[in-house]
Amino acid sequence: MEQTIKVKRLLSGAKMPTRASDQAAGHDLYACLTTDKIEIYPHQTVKIGTGLAIQLPKNCFGGVFARSGLATKQGLRPANCVGVIDSDYRGECIVPLYNDSDMIQIITNGERIAQLVVLPYLPVDFEETNQLEETDRGQNGFGSTGKN
Repeated sequence: MEQTIKVKRLLSGAKMPTRASDQAAGHDLYACLTTDKIEIYPHQTVKIGTGLAIQLPKNCFGGVFARSGLATKQGLRPANCVGVIDSDYRGECIVPLYNDSDMIQIITNGERIAQLVVLPYLPVDFEETNQLEETDRGQNGFGSTGKN
């Protein structure tokens, strides 16, 4: 059940999101720079624009995930690990890339920098209470369910 999502090109050099294969969950996002390239120094974050604004469906959000090759080969990942684009946001989609490596990394104009996965969410309200339902696990925290 494919759905069409409206995308506004904010800059003439902006590239539309693309999927690498028919079964790919994510659509690649591309750097839209005002220069040919940008350097990201070790342990530095740089905001990289895509030149695109996206109209996501109601009750969905855009999850901005690392590209596996960029993360494993160059040490570049979204600074917030997974970015969230809300369905009511209409500004430019920007990917803050963080350099985990000890070397200067270079992003070139038009390079794939992240992948966008459109995901549904449940709108909820929170209600304060003095009592929660009991479970077998209870308040047991990290590692309490064993290693299996």
